[in-house]
Amino acid sequence: MYVWEFAALKPYWGLIWQGLLVTVFYTVTTVVAGLVIGLTVGILRTTAPRWVTMPLRLYIEVFRCTPLLVQLVWVYYALPVLIGVDMTPAMACFIALSLYAGSFYAEIFRGGIEAVDVGQWEAGRAIGMRRGKIFRRIVLPQATQVMIPSFINQTIMQLKNTSLVSVVAVGDLLYQGSVITASSYRPLEVYTTIAVLYFVVLFPLTLIADQVELRMGAHR
Repeated sequence: MYVWEFAALKPYWGLIWQGLLVTVFYTVTTVVAGLVIGLTVGILRTTAPRWVTMPLRLYIEVFRCTPLLVQLVWVYYALPVLIGVDMTPAMACFIALSLYAGSFYAEIFRGGIEAVDVGQWEAGRAIGMRRGKIFRRIVLPQATQVMIPSFINQTIMQLKNTSLVSVVAVGDLLYQGSVITASSYRPLEVYTTIAVLYFVVLFPLTLIADQVELRMGAHR
């Protein structure tokens, strides 16, 4: 019978916390970058002419319809060859995760904007407001109410997706787990601890998402 010895991990807690911080860092930075990309692309897809929206739709479909792991590997190994620029694993992961998140956020933004009744635009024009002001003052606040639950759920997925950066040797939580396992020979304790840490971080976020959806549903 296997004897569990979590005490054997005591010398490695520094690495575990370091990996958790890297995971949180990638989540926060790529979510922010993804929101900027998504907002820009989402607005352009609802307002720009067709010759602009077609390439943007291609970007969205490429990143939504290919595995993130493939994107990470491609950005790390293939993109530097194409552009002739050396790329660190950290930069490659940031680019891939940001573009991946941006493709999903763009569709969330587009859906939220299109969910606002056309009459809201017409009402704004009727009182002399310009298109940009109508969007900022009338459309975006209403669209945000529709988008918030989807934003939270996608952010939760983004946190899970950061575990893939270990494939290109970025020192996230999962990567540090593999390093500790190679040193301690205690894979059950190591990966159980990592799973618990992911759960501790993610479970409160899922509860928040559920509460937001319930409140938004009651509000509507």
